[in-house]
Amino acid sequence: MPELPEVENVKNTLNKLVANKTIQNVTVRWPNIVKYEIDAFKERLSGQTILETTRRGKFLKLVLSEDVIVSHLRMEGKYSLHDNEEPLNKHAHVIFSFTDGTELRYHDVRKFGTMHLYRQGEEETAPPLNNVGFEPFDPALTPTVMQALFKKTTRNIKAVLLDQSLIAGLGNIYVDEVLFASGIHPETKAQALTLAQLGVLHEKIVAILGESVKKGGSTIRSYTNSEGKQGSFQLELFVYGKKGQPCLTCGREIERTVIAGRGTHFCTNCQK
Repeated sequence: MPELPEVENVKNTLNKLVANKTIQNVTVRWPNIVKYEIDAFKERLSGQTILETTRRGKFLKLVLSEDVIVSHLRMEGKYSLHDNEEPLNKHAHVIFSFTDGTELRYHDVRKFGTMHLYRQGEEETAPPLNNVGFEPFDPALTPTVMQALFKKTTRNIKAVLLDQSLIAGLGNIYVDEVLFASGIHPETKAQALTLAQLGVLHEKIVAILGESVKKGGSTIRSYTNSEGKQGSFQLELFVYGKKGQPCLTCGREIERTVIAGRGTHFCTNCQK
């Protein structure tokens, strides 16, 4: 599932590809993706211009003349720009046809992605964005704020960092990586972390996500941005997907277990 760095790169490429394009019509080939009445969805979007694409956590926001499409890519969702005469891929489920003869196509092999439609300014007050937590790069998210958030739960730090209602954008890959970089065992109770530990954790979250954004994200399976380019940050991962390999810091074998329902990679020596 694309996490913050991957979604950020999709956002950036969409701004290059479709900003200021005007929608002529919309075709919906798999209605379950659109969480809105289909005919009204197509009617409302016709004639609107895409002003910009922004990001909130793992969600994309396509900001239009009047409305906002809130899009979640889930496991396999991808956007790509095509000439309208190009043959349609069988996995192209929503097509935004523009007045200039091009099309933005949403492809989704697993059909898990979602699109919600709201009037501008209303999208943050309703699902799915109304329960999204702090952005990791938000200056308001400080170690002290994190401590206050974590004091309210008895869960382990792995589960807490995966909780999008607290801090948005981190998924399984980057939670494993930031915990390793912070020297924190994933089963540590979040409320037990000291302010000093949270300071290191916050620093690593910002640094690792920021570096991954620069490297185009991590292509573990099939992720590409909207220009079809893969990321390269997967080449710099220390623990995720490294079960049985020697830790690059101490040499001990990386272990894998299931924590918070997710496969979790860590070093028992570096993360006591």
